[in-house]
Amino acid sequence: MEPDWDERVGGPMQRLSPTVLAAIALGALILLIVGMMVIGNRSSDDDRLTNEETAAQEDPEQRCASQATYNLIKRDLFRQASTLRGSGQAAFDSIAASSSIRVESPLLRDDNASAGSVTCNATVTIDLPPGLAVTGGRKTLSADVLYTVETAADSSGNVVTLTNAEEIVTPLATLGRIAAVQTDPLSSAVNEVAPVDPLAPVVEPAPATGEPIGRELATANAQPSFNCANARSPGEVAICNDPGLAALDRQMAARFGSALSDADPEQRALLTRTRDSFLRYRDQCDSNSCIADTYRGRMQEIRDIMTGNWTPRR
Repeated sequence: MEPDWDERVGGPMQRLSPTVLAAIALGALILLIVGMMVIGNRSSDDDRLTNEETAAQEDPEQRCASQATYNLIKRDLFRQASTLRGSGQAAFDSIAASSSIRVESPLLRDDNASAGSVTCNATVTIDLPPGLAVTGGRKTLSADVLYTVETAADSSGNVVTLTNAEEIVTPLATLGRIAAVQTDPLSSAVNEVAPVDPLAPVVEPAPATGEPIGRELATANAQPSFNCANARSPGEVAICNDPGLAALDRQMAARFGSALSDADPEQRALLTRTRDSFLRYRDQCDSNSCIADTYRGRMQEIRDIMTGNWTPRR
């Protein structure tokens, strides 16, 4: 029997049998079912970013300037101060929660995408809660701090590493309650500040003016960079009497020694010449807070000399 011809295409037309059509439809249905099963078996976690991927996609500048980062900086400052002091970790943690932090001009310095870290610097200020102060009576501490934000090893979140934070950490280690003060010199009434933490020693606010501390008040537990048995100037005596000032003196001496070892001849001459001016200015101070500020200024001066940013005082 001759096959049918379709004159429009010029050849015989092969018709598919119902059995073949059913097989094709069944195969397509099987492929559809298998595809749906593969999609359904994907874990919901497949669509979630890991902590490392999330950190990599975060805006580096936002990591520098987020409130979460600021809170980590504050907590680490207080923990370093507790370590320096050698006690009071729980009290320092409690006070950190009650203190406030201000961060100005955060600036991205380095973005290490492969390590998932950013390095930033900013001016950090800690405001202590009422009733607390550091040696010298200060309630606000500030420093230009370099900090690195990176993902924790256990992927639990971010951690920070601080550099150049000594100007906050060192005085913060002397934290204590403000002593009772007499509000009326003609009255015996005393206005007592209720203690808000178990830290000691009690800190007495430094007077704006007054006589230099007598040599007989020097204490044995103060250990500056020099021998207190040879203390002669008013500044030396005051430092030997105050552990906070002694810590500042040790810090400044270490920075000065490190700078001298790295200095070129011109820098070494500047370091030596400005040291004499610093000592004269320090010994003219009439309060512990003045001495502390002088030491902080000297450490900044050393840094400026070594970075080429120092300018003579007028």
